[in-house]
Amino acid sequence: MYSNGKNTAHSGEGRLVGNIVNFVIFFVLFAAGVYTLGYWTLEVAWLPTLVSFALMFLAFAIPMHLMGRAEKAEDLVAAANAHQN
Repeated sequence: MYSNGKNTAHSGEGRLVGNIVNFVIFFVLFAAGVYTLGYWTLEVAWLPTLVSFALMFLAFAIPMHLMGRAEKAEDLVAAANAHQN
């Protein structure tokens, strides 16, 4: 991708520690969701299921939301217009 006539660096370049920290946090959330399913029995089904669903949902939804916000529509339009000129 080009910005101001210059080739921009890869979006993840120079963010290794932050990426690893984020991965560990969200992997722990997912693993905790899987772990709570170990408490699932026919007598106590609702609470472990809801907790597991909530943890797994957060483990997937938060990173997807953050990744989706990486490129704003205004930036994409400006880059497309600059590329066409």
